[in-house]
Amino acid sequence: MENTQTLLSVQNIEKSFGLNRVLKGINLELRAGEVLSLIGGNGAGKSTLMKIIMGIYQPDKGQIRIKDQEVNLNRPSVALAHGIYMVPQEPMLFPNMTVEENIVMGFDEKQTELHKRLLERIAEVGWELDLNRKAGSLSIAEQQLVEILRGLLRNAEILILDEPTSALTFDEVKSLFQCVNDLRAKGIGIIYITHRLTEVFEISTSVAIMRDGVITLSGEVGEFTKEALVKGLLPPNREEKSGEDGKAEETEHKIDYTKPPVLELQNFSGYGFNDISLKLYPGEILGVAGVVGAGRTELATTIFGRDKALGGKVLLDGKDITGLSTKKVVEAGLNYVPEDRHLHGLFKIADVAVNTTSAFLPDKSMGRFLLNRKKEREVTQKYIDDFRIKVTGQSQLAGSLSGGNQQKIVIGRSLSTAPKVVILDEPTRGIDAGARGDVYAIIHQLRKQGVSVLLISSDMEEIVELSDRAVSVFQGRINAELSKEEINQDRLMAAAFDVKQEKEVSV
Repeated sequence: MENTQTLLSVQNIEKSFGLNRVLKGINLELRAGEVLSLIGGNGAGKSTLMKIIMGIYQPDKGQIRIKDQEVNLNRPSVALAHGIYMVPQEPMLFPNMTVEENIVMGFDEKQTELHKRLLERIAEVGWELDLNRKAGSLSIAEQQLVEILRGLLRNAEILILDEPTSALTFDEVKSLFQCVNDLRAKGIGIIYITHRLTEVFEISTSVAIMRDGVITLSGEVGEFTKEALVKGLLPPNREEKSGEDGKAEETEHKIDYTKPPVLELQNFSGYGFNDISLKLYPGEILGVAGVVGAGRTELATTIFGRDKALGGKVLLDGKDITGLSTKKVVEAGLNYVPEDRHLHGLFKIADVAVNTTSAFLPDKSMGRFLLNRKKEREVTQKYIDDFRIKVTGQSQLAGSLSGGNQQKIVIGRSLSTAPKVVILDEPTRGIDAGARGDVYAIIHQLRKQGVSVLLISSDMEEIVELSDRAVSVFQGRINAELSKEEINQDRLMAAAFDVKQEKEVSV
């Protein structure tokens, strides 16, 4: 059958950067109409492999075949000519240009011919898209459609989707999955890079796991369970350890709701949210669910003093901190891990040590006039070890680390101030399954030490796994509160979209 044709074959690919062997003999195949989910930890080599397929890097050894023909993908234009197109995790469009201008740029054909071909491609996949709309007004999901159309107009038969759902709402994810199924039906092969294991079973036909530069598991998706995939992601010496400790902590830890709350919001309002009242108790993890745009991040940044409060109060240990500067809020005992580490969380041209300890600098132990380098090294090494951050040393530039390791540094910096309350906004976005377990263990340990956590997450599994209580934010207001026993994905999803569930009736 036509849809069993092998579009791409990667054979024994090796790649080193200096003494660091990143790829150690990769073998991978992609067939027409196949969705191959590629999952693996940060630093596993996924990005390097994709850059080789895209002609950005050259392999040290091995070969690549397109439709049984060996090819030399020595630059991106050659990969494009062979029908390979990659949709990046963060679409790269020119915001002041129209959708059509973004798609057709780079072609030598007449504009009338390009426009006709573009309309044909859009009709083929059945999408609705205003070609005259400015790209800057598009949602992330719509931008991804534009990127895919760029590839289709270039006759791409091999599409690489890199973390395509990381910034999408629930409805946008459903639309993207429909798009992927449409492309599959037309015989296009898709490499689907994701950290979300539930998506693997929803959208994939096959799966491959990369760990430390090798493929550890691969096959038809029906051959695996979620547990088997997690096992394949973890190093052999961590397979048995993973999960047990965290589970014990979860069952042993009890929240005393008779104590005064450590954080209290009283009819708190700001840009993007209104009349929020909630209480966070000592050692509690309070999950904050909701879709993108519900107002959760705006709530966090306003509590943190980054945005202006429009009404109500924020009390920390009974003290009114409403409207204080971010510096004063941190000194009072509250810190924040932002959703966007690139925009708000990281000094890319500074080293790992500076990034980890920058929030800790006002502490007298760091030195009054001269920086206490010994203390800086101690604090940095603690979080490198605790978070399993992959670095060549403390002097490595933060911008050269993988996304997951950058996120770990941002979390470590916020925790270095020893806060009473920490707000974690999408703390595991872009983090692999193994590192996610490390972060969860740290969060459980913080709770055990009495630190309270306001956990903002679009990952319903994360809310279910970590939270002692959960609230849902819908259109800037809290519309539901769930106790530990009530928290499950169905209830959280219904609340996130303000769907009223009928109560179960026992007969």
